[in-house]
Amino acid sequence: MSQNSSKARARAPVLAGPPGSDPLDAEVLYDADTLAALGFDPERDLGYPGLAPFTRGVQPNMYRGRLWTMRQYAGFGTAEESNRRYHYLLAQGQTGLSVAFDLPTQMGRDSDEPVCAGEVGRVGVAIDSLGDMRRLLAGLPLGRISTSMTINATAPILLALYLIVGEEQGVAHAELRGTIQNDVLKEYVARGTYIYPPRPSLRLVKDVFAFAAQELPRFNTISISGYHMREAGCDAVQEVAFTLANGLEYVRTATAAGLDVDRFGSRLSFFFGAHNNLIEEVAKFRAARRLWARLMRERFGAKSDRACALRFHCQTAGCTLLAQQPMVNVVRVAIQALAAVMGGCQSLHTNSFDEAVGLPTQEAAIVALRTQQVIGCESGLGDFVDPLGGSFAVEALTCQIERAARAYLERIDALGGMVAAIEKGYVQREIQNSAYRYQLDVERRRRIVVGQNEFVAASAPLPVLRIDPALEREQAERVRVWRAEHDGPAKTEALARVDAAARGDDNLLPPIVAAVRAGATVGEVSQVLRAIWGEHVEVPTL
Repeated sequence: MSQNSSKARARAPVLAGPPGSDPLDAEVLYDADTLAALGFDPERDLGYPGLAPFTRGVQPNMYRGRLWTMRQYAGFGTAEESNRRYHYLLAQGQTGLSVAFDLPTQMGRDSDEPVCAGEVGRVGVAIDSLGDMRRLLAGLPLGRISTSMTINATAPILLALYLIVGEEQGVAHAELRGTIQNDVLKEYVARGTYIYPPRPSLRLVKDVFAFAAQELPRFNTISISGYHMREAGCDAVQEVAFTLANGLEYVRTATAAGLDVDRFGSRLSFFFGAHNNLIEEVAKFRAARRLWARLMRERFGAKSDRACALRFHCQTAGCTLLAQQPMVNVVRVAIQALAAVMGGCQSLHTNSFDEAVGLPTQEAAIVALRTQQVIGCESGLGDFVDPLGGSFAVEALTCQIERAARAYLERIDALGGMVAAIEKGYVQREIQNSAYRYQLDVERRRRIVVGQNEFVAASAPLPVLRIDPALEREQAERVRVWRAEHDGPAKTEALARVDAAARGDDNLLPPIVAAVRAGATVGEVSQVLRAIWGEHVEVPTL
């Protein structure tokens, strides 16, 4: 026994534990006895990079072969404006596109609907039709770049638009690379851009899986997202647990429909946030990989290592950015990006320092991209695979997070699975309680936030990127003209086939592709499904 291990150790809570337990503790000093007490087995729990359980990463050489994809999230105003920003970012060294859509597009509403007033083009780009998607992607080489689309309830429709523009560029479906978020379950607990109830929404997810298995072998059919739950207030353990619980629900839905887990499992991807507690965050990513690999074998009998490998995109934490002393956000983003890289992400978005006050300006977006480039090209981290692997503190926290996340999964299983847990409001309450605890810690100064409750100072105002209200009027007129030009028997018949597929068991993707090809808008296709399935009504959680 080490000299220190026989002494009483001071502890400080840093992580929330499983339901009904005390917080996980951080020791002053971690050592071999700490790992032994946790039952840590290097051969079983650590292993080698590129091999199950992937604690050390999903590739044997990680970034020594190729750096992570630098994928800056962008989209605002009209398709033309966003297209100009994409071309600029690619010219500055960005290596993948990441498209932000506005709220009407996410909610399946066309820009000219009265309910959309004031929201068109505000938090993302407005895409109503095939014409808009053509303008958004004009001049972008879809056969050579990977495109991520943050879209959920309307993911099948936006995917259909993307496929058609790819065809028009001469790019076969099999050559297209990218990701659609397509994670509807987290919308009910954290983000709110749902349309239909959970169970028919899962049917759409399953149909995308099946369609992509045949048509899109290089496309990630879902990005199972913990990021938004973390932004809503959950802690690191909950982020792992609830994200993987959603993943289990998607896999369960797909296998129940007869899909092969070893085939579609290899195209699942995940999306996590990176926060300020660097060591905890690195451990979180490692624990998520290890636990997912084990769950895929235990619960679904996955045989392929590739189907068990948790690949993930990461974004630095928007909820940590402050309007006070906003340049300090550059430091926060750099620390969070380091955690993502040392934790083994496959792609990364770094937030801009001005996002607490408005849409990122071009200058701020470049500072964010340069942060990744400095880490990739100057820090030397890319030369090491799992650089913190073997650290007593990192391995102990990895074990603790995995254990606590499993406890949450057992509770969710007892409730009947993730859909049932969401319908009962359990997940929502857990996130709300965690957010409340965090806010109390800040207000009572148990947690120091630089510039907010300590080290407060005045700072000069930042320039704010504003959306011209005229753009909304122009986009609304554009979609009205598009509908008028494409109204006719071909579109009517195509939408009728979407209706028939939704009422039956046929895969919805082929008729949706045909409908948007015939000129149907995002709102028109969504309305067909809305008329059949209805809209989700949020469950009170108090």
